[in-house]
Amino acid sequence: MDLIDGIMTLRAIRRFTAEPVTDEEVLTCLRAARQAPSGGNIQPWQFLVVRDADLRRGLGDIYRRAYDRYEPAMLAATPPFRDDAEAERHRRTVASARYLAEHLHEAPVIVLFLMPNISMTLHDAEGPLDVGTPWASVYPAVQNFMLAARALGIGTTLTTVIRVYQDEVRALLGIPDRYELAALVPMGRPRGKFGVAPRKPLAAVTHWDRFGNRRDDIG
Repeated sequence: MDLIDGIMTLRAIRRFTAEPVTDEEVLTCLRAARQAPSGGNIQPWQFLVVRDADLRRGLGDIYRRAYDRYEPAMLAATPPFRDDAEAERHRRTVASARYLAEHLHEAPVIVLFLMPNISMTLHDAEGPLDVGTPWASVYPAVQNFMLAARALGIGTTLTTVIRVYQDEVRALLGIPDRYELAALVPMGRPRGKFGVAPRKPLAAVTHWDRFGNRRDDIG
């Protein structure tokens, strides 16, 4: 499919059919993930593909318990809505996230993106050189993975809430302590439709030449 169309219609899919996802489809997405850029081309990621039904149920239990803690804390911290339409969009998002928490184990495949616990900070005679977080080297791989899935008609969503209990995830899947869970991505055939998700207008988040210089003629 056209790359721009794929980017524009890549949205969170949290409801899946029972139709299987093949190993070759998973590998196609992983090959795309592997081509992502990383700082110094260090390619720090590890990919963990979970197909086993018992392990998916185990992940689903951990995820649900993490979400049970996350949702009320998130709702308590949510600022007032600007209008009824924004409130309704938020309500639908929360309902969709709750559905995933209750049904994660039904996704045919769950892929975990792991990062080693490393620092990219260097030092010279003047002190530390802050070149940014090494986590910037894993999320392009996650995005590539999800875009490849979109091209195959497979739905995905990027989640991190299971980090609340990531020690339990390590124990369940035999992940060494030196690895952090950067993302958990369920994948499956969507029970909904791909489409352009609502986003803030570009004019509200784009500055030209200097911060604060905005243009009203962009959408």
